[in-house]
Amino acid sequence: VQLQASGGGSVQAGGSLRLSCAASLRTFSTYAKSWFRQAPGKEREFVAAISWSGDITSYADSVKGRFTISRDNAKNTVYLQMNSLKPEDTAVYYCAADRTAVVGGTLPSEYDYWGQGTQVTVSS
Repeated sequence: VQLQASGGGSVQAGGSLRLSCAASLRTFSTYAKSWFRQAPGKEREFVAAISWSGDITSYADSVKGRFTISRDNAKNTVYLQMNSLKPEDTAVYYCAADRTAVVGGTLPSEYDYWGQGTQVTVSS
């Protein structure tokens, strides 16, 4: 497994979770990383992206101001801090890596590697 996502769980609306995505190969510290999510019956959608250096980030409008993406290249790990969670945030969350982009885009097809997903459930 090259990307391992963890940290999902069940929380009530307004709560917080922090997701982690650890890479197994040192090379991944130089890749742009992103988080996507997929709810039942829906397409996978972009959540947040971060450049390999960590100085450029972007967010979907639906999570802006509530979620924060960060990375620790020394630990080869990217994080997604999720605050003020809403029931509509319920989904399987996936981390992804792009070998060539400075910062990843919003389309799943742009990414080279995917983690296995971690379930986030937010109850009202």
